[in-house]
Amino acid sequence: MHSENARPRGSGVKTVYEELRRGILDLSIPPGTPLDEAQLSARFAMSRTPIREALVKLAAENLVTTLPNRNTIVPAIDFARLPAYFDALTLMYRVSTRSAAQNHTEQDMVAIRHYQQAFADAVERRDAQSMISENREFHVAIARAGANSYYTDFFARLLDEGRRILRLYYTSFDDRLPLQYVQEHEDMVRAIAARDVSLCDSLAKAHAEQIVQQIQSYLGNGKQSALDLG
Repeated sequence: MHSENARPRGSGVKTVYEELRRGILDLSIPPGTPLDEAQLSARFAMSRTPIREALVKLAAENLVTTLPNRNTIVPAIDFARLPAYFDALTLMYRVSTRSAAQNHTEQDMVAIRHYQQAFADAVERRDAQSMISENREFHVAIARAGANSYYTDFFARLLDEGRRILRLYYTSFDDRLPLQYVQEHEDMVRAIAARDVSLCDSLAKAHAEQIVQQIQSYLGNGKQSALDLG
């Protein structure tokens, strides 16, 4: 018998969404995993309605895919598209950081520093999920400071699309991110505050290239096969 009547309205959807999202992003629910509504209903002791609503929310974030036969699965990571993805990501690191140096306000800097501190705290805790989310917010705050909503929207989409790839990045360090990479963020913050466009460009380029090279090295060593990435 389902116990969802005892829950506040909407909390069931939130519970299912957050647990599945966490599992997909940390790869404990591997790419290619089918998400059967009946099985999820039994697992969460809920009717299919909140399960279905949670899956719709995940689909909106491209974290699940509904197939023509109406089955829902966790999509595979398309490694063939990674070179193009990395090119776009590197470009947006550079563009957004340069624009922030030119256009930021003091209020923008408050937000950027807030998310950088939250990221540093997550690194200290070795909390990979928080590292991923705070890193995203940090770079989106930089993009917002650039005052071009097209850049911001595109960069946010790239960062969201790459969350599982970024999980591999932290996995390559066993979630012990070297402090030099936290320092790279700090250096970018100082360059933005100083409105040093040229330095922002070089720092952002180096930061992006370091991430790309680390992921490529990790995948090149065949480590992804152990994670069954589809």
